[in-house]
Amino acid sequence: MIIQEEKVEIVEEEKPKALQKMEQPNSQNTKKPKHTLFYVLIFSISLLLIILIIFGGFAIYNINNNDRIAKGVKIYGIDVSSKTKAEALIAVSEKFDSIKNTDIKLVSKDYESAINPTEINLSFDINSAINYAFSIGKSGKLFKDNYDIFNTMINEVNITPSYSLDEKLLISTLEKMSKDLPNAVVESSYYIEKSNLIITKGTDGYSVDSAKTASDIKSKIKDFSYLSNSIELSLINQKPKEVDIDKIYNEVHKEAKDAYYTTNPYAVYPSENGVDFKISIAEAKQKVASSDKECKIPLKTIYPKVTTNSIGKKAFPDLLASFSTNYVNNPSRTTNLKLAAKKINGTVLLPGETFSYNKVVGERTIAAGYKNAAIYQNGEVVDGLGGGICQISTTLFNAALFANLDIVELHNHQFVPSYVGAGRDATVVYGSKDFKFKNSRKFAIKIECSVSGGIAKFKIYGVKEDPEYDVKVNASIISQSSTYTKSVTYRTLSKNGKTVSKEKIYTCTYKRH
Repeated sequence: MIIQEEKVEIVEEEKPKALQKMEQPNSQNTKKPKHTLFYVLIFSISLLLIILIIFGGFAIYNINNNDRIAKGVKIYGIDVSSKTKAEALIAVSEKFDSIKNTDIKLVSKDYESAINPTEINLSFDINSAINYAFSIGKSGKLFKDNYDIFNTMINEVNITPSYSLDEKLLISTLEKMSKDLPNAVVESSYYIEKSNLIITKGTDGYSVDSAKTASDIKSKIKDFSYLSNSIELSLINQKPKEVDIDKIYNEVHKEAKDAYYTTNPYAVYPSENGVDFKISIAEAKQKVASSDKECKIPLKTIYPKVTTNSIGKKAFPDLLASFSTNYVNNPSRTTNLKLAAKKINGTVLLPGETFSYNKVVGERTIAAGYKNAAIYQNGEVVDGLGGGICQISTTLFNAALFANLDIVELHNHQFVPSYVGAGRDATVVYGSKDFKFKNSRKFAIKIECSVSGGIAKFKIYGVKEDPEYDVKVNASIISQSSTYTKSVTYRTLSKNGKTVSKEKIYTCTYKRH
């Protein structure tokens, strides 16, 4: 039996068209999100594949170049890309060896000077810079390393090495420049002339602001701008210190001492004159206050019963060193040489005592008998009172060098003098530049000098020590230009032909005529 299903059509009641329209599904809204998600997924997978390929490529590159510096890396503009550490060191060292020999030029109006980097122990840490360059892209973190390698390729990395210097040497060098300024401040000073204490009041002037200038120099070294530009010296307008009579009195006043010496152990005890003011300290202060430039305070001398000269050469049996220079017999200049030499002749220094040229010789004045003769002043040769006495300080300097005495203060001339070569001179200017040395030997020494027959000669006597060294002095020119000459002076001690020590005495810069 076939049963036929009856088709039943259910017809809903016709709804309003507006309501039908609202209930119709939005075909665009249902289909679009599906398509968008699909495309986003495809794009993300593609982008991920590209990133993986790029990162994989960088990873392979990094593995293959693990012993080399990444591309795009420079050290102070020197391309070290794809170099090993050793290759980079060679490339960078050549450049920085040249930089280390380039003077730091300093200027102030008409004044010019220079500091050689070796004088302040300037050095650049190129090894750390190379290590840092080599470390780029080698941290062991895949994504970071690949990013760093990609970044250096696109943007490049320029590494500036750090530097170090001896700041104390830099400050000391700048302070010495203060005395070379044409308009330098002159401090108040004093000396004993016959039976008078002569106090000379200082004058206003300029000095180098060593702290500010040192800071400027360091900033210019940091960015290497000193290589192409001079650095302006920072100056301070200064007044000299007030005259301190109490301090001067304590330095001048002393009791008389008799000279004597002993043989076991050997020692010399020189005589000393006693000195005192003839007037009270209150009167001396009043004199200084009422004076304008120079003030005289009368002194009285108390003499010892036994003088150093009276104990004779038995106290100073050995000639330790001698040095002489030739001079032209110009009457005025020769007078100045003899006056200065006479003040020094017979001076005895105990072990540890310091000789001051300006203190022993005193100010060069007309009253002291000095004449006008040629001197260097502001880069020119002019006539000046006491001209020529720098030949005496120079001759004594060389004798002190050969006697193996410690040099305490030393200044070179503006120009190389005619009587010695570069690096062998010692200029003096009363109130600003002195020549000082210390008796660094075990026993007392005695200085004898003479000026006659066109020869200025110094001899230093004492007792030879054990060991007593052979002394050689060498001064050589290390750099030269059309405007200046720079030299360095060394003292070498040897024993039985073998070098024991080599000491740098000083570095000098001279103007050229």
